[in-house]
Amino acid sequence: MTITTSMRGLIGSLFLLSSFAVAATIEDPQKVVRETGNRVLAEVTERRAELEADPALVYPLVEDTVVPHFDFRTMSQSALGRFWRKATEEQKQALTDEFRQLLVRTYATALLGYSGQQIQYLPVQYRQGDKRVMVPTRIADGKAPPIPVNYRLRLNHERWLVYDVVIDGVSLITNYRSQFATEVRRSGIDGLISSLATKNQNVGK
Repeated sequence: MTITTSMRGLIGSLFLLSSFAVAATIEDPQKVVRETGNRVLAEVTERRAELEADPALVYPLVEDTVVPHFDFRTMSQSALGRFWRKATEEQKQALTDEFRQLLVRTYATALLGYSGQQIQYLPVQYRQGDKRVMVPTRIADGKAPPIPVNYRLRLNHERWLVYDVVIDGVSLITNYRSQFATEVRRSGIDGLISSLATKNQNVGK
């Protein structure tokens, strides 16, 4: 089970827009994405020298600003697909923990390589009362055509949580579902968890 360098970088873009602040009222999802994304990138830019001197400092930044706003349990369930029903609760928790760590560590590595790419926000098809929404964006660096990055969010207790992202037409969850299914067929759910744990030890090395 491998992650290409380009996919690693694109996975990083999953989180660039994703420090969702808890609000007293439900905000427009695009506004939340735009304003909080700007704050995250501003902090990364401001702390560039500090992060380059000590890359480990990026992990607390990710944990504080990103992790609380993603539904890793739902993401793990979707990625495991039909095999989720066969997993014990212990396996489900272990898989969620390892998948979460993989995405966070992969993002942290990609975040250190952020170099001022521009984010374009496109119109959102969203009506008051909707429980799910897609926020479409484009990531551009001026050297290549913009990459479409579409965020899928769901409303959970007045908070918008990311449960999938479509990068250049490819769903992150669908991509992992194929990898997970192959690993489960080969070595079972415990084998998949072990494979993810090994991957986590090597991310960023």
